[in-house]
Amino acid sequence: MILKDKKILLGISGSIAAYKIAFLTRLLIKAGAAVKIVMTKAATEFITPLTLSTLSKNPVYSDVSSEQGWNNHVELGLWADVMVIAPATANTLAKMANGMCDNMLLATYLSSRCPVFFAPAMDLDMWVHPATLNNVKRLESYGNQLIPVEDGELASGLYGKGRMAEPEDIIKLLEDYFWELRIKNLPLYGKTAVVTSGPTAEAIDPVRYITNHSTGKMGIAIADALAAQGAQVHLVCGPTKEKPEHKNVNFISVRSAQDMYEASIQHFPSSDIAIFAAAVADYTPAQVANHKIKKKEGAWQIPLKRTKDIAGDIGKLKQKHQITVGFALETQDEMSNAQRKLSKKNLDFIVLNSLQDKGAGFGHNTNKVRFIEAEDKITNFELKSKKEVAIDIVHKICELIDVKPE
Repeated sequence: MILKDKKILLGISGSIAAYKIAFLTRLLIKAGAAVKIVMTKAATEFITPLTLSTLSKNPVYSDVSSEQGWNNHVELGLWADVMVIAPATANTLAKMANGMCDNMLLATYLSSRCPVFFAPAMDLDMWVHPATLNNVKRLESYGNQLIPVEDGELASGLYGKGRMAEPEDIIKLLEDYFWELRIKNLPLYGKTAVVTSGPTAEAIDPVRYITNHSTGKMGIAIADALAAQGAQVHLVCGPTKEKPEHKNVNFISVRSAQDMYEASIQHFPSSDIAIFAAAVADYTPAQVANHKIKKKEGAWQIPLKRTKDIAGDIGKLKQKHQITVGFALETQDEMSNAQRKLSKKNLDFIVLNSLQDKGAGFGHNTNKVRFIEAEDKITNFELKSKKEVAIDIVHKICELIDVKPE
């Protein structure tokens, strides 16, 4: 949960869109954030402080003084990790842009030291007025971040730009902001990886194809594990129902071995890491029929031709700074076959698993692997979940790059 324990200060000004802040507050609390709220007097006419106090589990401030005494706007500004002013009316934007301070919200804004996001809400003509647009530009020049307005029906009955962003969109923007802050400190930040995953489907005719039992679970787990350490990942994946969980994974859907080859070759030159976890067909039909092949008497033979060797060809393109990792799923002569692939494909290490091991291979949520490196260096692992195996693989890559994984 990216927003867990983050301190969010919400500033609400007087707009009909203020009702949305109840939903925004609820989403923030659900995401694990701590929320405090300051609002203008005008905003209290659209949504009550009692509602927002109940949802945020904190007092809501609308004046510099109350029955409890002086409300310290400076303290609020220092407390927050970010301040979100939503809705931000044309009036509030103008005052913020020109340093005016006649209410608790503005005093808090001028005292804050944290990043400030603002989500305008107003009628179409007000939004497109040069004065408003100039105020927005001035606020952005101060380092404040605009949450773009949306198209839709407005309170006036007009249709167009001016609607405040929806709470879900504001949540996503905040998650993106905190994720970007976090990944800058991760060991693989700035690194790019390409991962192949899943089976390939080699067409015989428009109806039939040749494939294998791969689900793509292992490669997808690796892509997520790389992204969790800060890498930007291009996941080239054959037909599968599985999907990556991490937002820094660019999912590239392919079908055939040729499709996977082309996508991998395209992304490899700009990548620092390449992991070949896909179960790529070694052979494909020499010709693909344009129409469904009808059943006939006697045997049916399908001439096959070799597919391109993705890992082998990329191994020839490999530069000194690039790390490549292969997979070997074997049923016999496991070690000798894996060591041959390691050398032939110019890999840094190869992940060996065997269908002889219970719980390993296709279809399982677990895998049992060995890492094979040059000079007969072998590291054995017990049966683990594929997510744990993926973490072991990424930790090994971090070791080769000489960075400490998180």
